[in-house]
Order: sequence, then structure tokens, then C-alpha cells
Amino acid sequence: MMERLPARLWTDALIRRANLAGASAFVTQHGDEDRGDVLVKVARLDGTAAAYIPSMNLEGERIFLNLAVQGIGPDEAAVDEYVRRAKARDSDLWVIEIEDRQGRHFLTEDVEGDPPGSDGP
Repeated sequence: MMERLPARLWTDALIRRANLAGASAFVTQHGDEDRGDVLVKVARLDGTAAAYIPSMNLEGERIFLNLAVQGIGPDEAAVDEYVRRAKARDSDLWVIEIEDRQGRHFLTEDVEGDPPGSDGP
């Protein structure tokens, strides 16, 4: 198992990847600098969105879960409600919002619920 990057460094890298690809990305909740988990919301700017939360696979590696598998989304209002509840539960949580018409999440980790090798749905 690899050592996890500090949350601040990881979120900065995600935002940079998104911005370099022509999407807009920003922090909507600043979490714990070192150990905070990160929720990623991707808004497609058409009233739909997706949310991704961290998890671990059976090998102990960090992955992300596409919450569409659990029926959250694609309606942006439903995703926003999930994000609101998550923020209320965890003050150490980082929330990154990416605005991208293609729905790309820019995560480099495996994402459960996405096709292999994809960069989003």
C-alpha cells in the first residue's frame, strides 16, 4: 500500500489537471490539510452531475466510488443534496467541484462504476 499524499497536495493536483484540460475546478469546502477525505462533484452544466467518494479496494489501495451506482444523480439537485449532507457530517471533508460539459472527473485512481481506462462516465 502506498503512502497517501496530504489532502491539500492531492486536491491541488486534481484542480490543476482539470484546469489544464479546459474544465473549471474549485474547492467548495476546505478540509483537513493532511488527512481529510475528498468528495468530487462533477457538474456537466446541463442540470446533471455526478459525485465520487473515496474508498479502499480489497488490496488496500485508494479508489473512488461513482455514486451513480448507488442511485445518486444524475439530477444535479440530488447530487447537491448528497454533498450538503456529507459536508454537515464531516468538517474535515474536502469538496471539489469540477465543471465540465464532458463529465470528466480527472481522478487518476480507479473509479468503481466507470468503464476501465475512462476519465469519467
